[in-house]
Amino acid sequence: MANPPSVIGQVRGVFPKLGELTDKVVFGDVWERKGLSKRDRSLITITSLITQGATEQLRGHLWRALDNGVTREEITEVVTHLAFYVGWPNAGSAALMVKQVFEERPA
Repeated sequence: MANPPSVIGQVRGVFPKLGELTDKVVFGDVWERKGLSKRDRSLITITSLITQGATEQLRGHLWRALDNGVTREEITEVVTHLAFYVGWPNAGSAALMVKQVFEERPA
């Protein structure tokens, strides 16, 4: 199964510059820096998105995290751990999104 469209992918036709900046700066530069592995960047990114309650953006980054070697168990542990720091509502919303992604992707 292919990755679901990203949020930016869904609005790229209306916001072409946002798409260009995403491609060139975010994924072309920031994600390619050598200081952190892509796996670590994925863990940091999903943590940040969970703390913000940004579940729409979380979906694509969960797929990316799995592609980058983060395990399902690690993702589950991140959500559980964050529940005590960012609140039950954010953790619950993230848990629903994680469940959906796990159902969409074969193990």
